[in-house]
Amino acid sequence: MTDKPDLVIEPLGKKHNRAAFSCGTDELDTYLQRQASQDTKRRIARIFVIRSAADDQTILGYYTLSALSIDLSSLPSDLAKKLPKHPLPAALIGRLAVSTKSQGTGIGKVLLADAIKRTLALSDEIGVYAMVVDALNTDAEAFYQGFGFSKLNAATNRLFLPLKSV
Repeated sequence: MTDKPDLVIEPLGKKHNRAAFSCGTDELDTYLQRQASQDTKRRIARIFVIRSAADDQTILGYYTLSALSIDLSSLPSDLAKKLPKHPLPAALIGRLAVSTKSQGTGIGKVLLADAIKRTLALSDEIGVYAMVVDALNTDAEAFYQGFGFSKLNAATNRLFLPLKSV
């Protein structure tokens, strides 16, 4: 669920029309249409979709969550020196996409907030140091940076958000 009563966020299911989803990025469209169900069945990722409360089939957007370890060498040195000398547990937002019809409506923000909220709840049960995301382009990078994500290092498009900062 979301704080917006007209929108529902739920796990991807058979009722959702994956074939009709289009966000304008082939890689993200194809993943939802062809791979997402397999990743769920294999427990590789969890996929959450957002839809209108009035329409339980049309996907307005989606994101994926999975587990990840962050190697200390990829963290900024001032941060790494304060942490244990082993890989850190993290949650990866592997993909986040909004349908072309819903872009610019704030749905991306709602999806990101939901992913962070779910990860914070999970971190009460198991160790999760940070959220991590791989930005597809500079626009996506700016979007995540607007929510406090920082680059892991200058050479990659990977960003992170320590949960203690949320």
